[in-house]
Amino acid sequence: MTQWRPSLSLIAAWLGLLGLLALTVTIAYVPLGAANAVVALGIGVTKAALVAAIFMELRHRDALTLLFAGAGLFWLGILLWLGLMDFLTRT
Repeated sequence: MTQWRPSLSLIAAWLGLLGLLALTVTIAYVPLGAANAVVALGIGVTKAALVAAIFMELRHRDALTLLFAGAGLFWLGILLWLGLMDFLTRT
């Protein structure tokens, strides 16, 4: 019976996610003012892109699969926008 070994890209993605986690925790204690949310969102988007590309294997898929993944993100953006507008317009 042969042992399964993770590929180099999986190990690199795991180490990248651990590094981004450490960066997220570090940034949480640094007073950046209004830029704190922007930096945190940037790190979060980077982590999501890394998970989608490596673990969901979107980098090896055809254009139609990427189109549907993008449509899901677009729909999520619409839902977040509508929720934000509801929150901002309440008195």
